[in-house]
Amino acid sequence: MTIWTELTGVDVAQTFVDAGGVTTRAVQAGPADGPPVVFLHGTSGHLEAFVRNLPAHAAAGYRCHAIDMLGHGYTGKPDHPYEIPRYVEHLAAYLDAAGIGRAHLVGESLGGWVAAWLASEDPGRVASLQLLAAGGTKADPKIMERIRTSTRRAVETDDIDLTRARLHLLMHDPERDVSEELVEIRHRIYHRPDFVANVGNLLCLQDMETRQRNLLRPDRLARITAPTLVVWGRNNPFGEVPEARAMHEAIPGSRLELFDDCGHWPQHERHEIYNPLSLEFLKAAS
Repeated sequence: MTIWTELTGVDVAQTFVDAGGVTTRAVQAGPADGPPVVFLHGTSGHLEAFVRNLPAHAAAGYRCHAIDMLGHGYTGKPDHPYEIPRYVEHLAAYLDAAGIGRAHLVGESLGGWVAAWLASEDPGRVASLQLLAAGGTKADPKIMERIRTSTRRAVETDDIDLTRARLHLLMHDPERDVSEELVEIRHRIYHRPDFVANVGNLLCLQDMETRQRNLLRPDRLARITAPTLVVWGRNNPFGEVPEARAMHEAIPGSRLELFDDCGHWPQHERHEIYNPLSLEFLKAAS
């Protein structure tokens, strides 16, 4: 199965949007007048993380926007550390550029961290919130070092096996969920000169002092008023189930769903469960 066959039959387009002066890659799908759903990937990731989700959501009538976040993928890479308010500023600029006043946000890992921050700061822009293995509530030195080391190794050494290992780290069953096409896409991104030059800015949240001032603390999570769905894999290598439960308990009225046989990409690894769950949630939140 390739990314192209996943998208066969879907009215989908790749485009580049000027988001506050940052050229931003986006894949857009679904009816132009449908309720907007914006998909946000994780650290060192790219919009292909949602290729198994766009067809179902577009077919249900949603206008889907999967973007490469600030400093990631083929989006522009201004030379400054990417702390959470910078990502939020870029996301808001993308919404403005796309003519979106209020969006359903779906954030995986770092994407969930950014989406939750926007929801806590500017609730009028967030129709609903999905936090998929979301980061940002803890500062675990071992996990931070694993992310920093594995990413730098894959970026700074032109060995595709290191990129493959970085992707395998995310999945509970990499033989099932990491295609060679996905490895090749990420390897090409990782070895673009602008990505290599920028990797330190991208990894700044793995520095303890920087991370501490960007954490999603309980008082911030308590300010989220949007309907919120927390999704977590029971085999998530970057956070155990109690982390998900604490997030759920801190966000008023939120819903928690735990997936078996699932690591850090629940929307991808268990798309057959996630897609109907998401569509049910979006319908109730609309």
